[in-house]
Amino acid sequence: MDAERLARARLALEGLSVGDALGGFFEFNDRLAAAFLADRRLPSAPWHYTDDTSMALSIYETLRLHGFIHQDELAVSFAGYYERGRGYGPSIHRFVHAILNGQHWREASFSVFGGQGSWGNGGAMRVAPVGAYFADDLPQVVEQSRRSCEVTHAHPEGIAGAVAVAVASALAWRFRDRTPPPAEFLDAVLEHVPESDVRAGLRRARDLSAETTLEAAAETLGAGQQVSAQDTVPLALWIAARHLKAYTDAVWSGIAAGGDTDTLCAMAGGIVALSVGQEGIPSEWITHREPLPDWAVADDEPDEDSHA
Repeated sequence: MDAERLARARLALEGLSVGDALGGFFEFNDRLAAAFLADRRLPSAPWHYTDDTSMALSIYETLRLHGFIHQDELAVSFAGYYERGRGYGPSIHRFVHAILNGQHWREASFSVFGGQGSWGNGGAMRVAPVGAYFADDLPQVVEQSRRSCEVTHAHPEGIAGAVAVAVASALAWRFRDRTPPPAEFLDAVLEHVPESDVRAGLRRARDLSAETTLEAAAETLGAGQQVSAQDTVPLALWIAARHLKAYTDAVWSGIAAGGDTDTLCAMAGGIVALSVGQEGIPSEWITHREPLPDWAVADDEPDEDSHA
């Protein structure tokens, strides 16, 4: 086990899970979000995490045990730790049923939607720990994020979304000692994202002017209303690029954007955590989030001073 890499993955998991848990209060509920956004009032604890974190926990466990994305083991973990009440999408309900009934993950993933595979945002929402773990090896970030995604989301758009978030996570760690302009950050991500609608969305995000409001960006890029990689990832990375040194601003922006707020906040939170370090995530937010389960993080609490 590579302790430094695992510490980075744990930091990404922390940022992802806290963003997911807070953002989950406001998913597709703009009216409720508006009531809290006025003074950035926090909901009462506990903040329960959603499927975004649940699946990220399996990814983290797989990295901890194997040091790479072991796809067969990851599929078993996804199915074994599935909790219906976490808010999984219909395709994951079917996936879990198939795995528990003996179907191989490749058939379960690649056969859906007429053999196209899913282009949902589920592969991207959970992938920040992969980008963190392999942050010193960008070709491995691309390969391992692809492997982590196709277990459940085999469509090229789903994979492109996962690659984009993973690369952004790796770059956030690489840029941790400086703050690149948003366009520079997104350009660096684009170098590694395959040609796709996700990539086209990221180009649009890069080209938005510095004066573009969050509302206008969400209207242009999408805010996860279709729960697809291509209508969620570009806005999440636009938010992260603009708040790379401000975790709370990134998460509140994900909430203010509306739409699939838990996933926007999970993506942006996982990325930005790697730039700000553990100390950049408010301790109150961490204690408000329900504890992460021992099966994934036992004896692995992050060091508050860690910025591995």
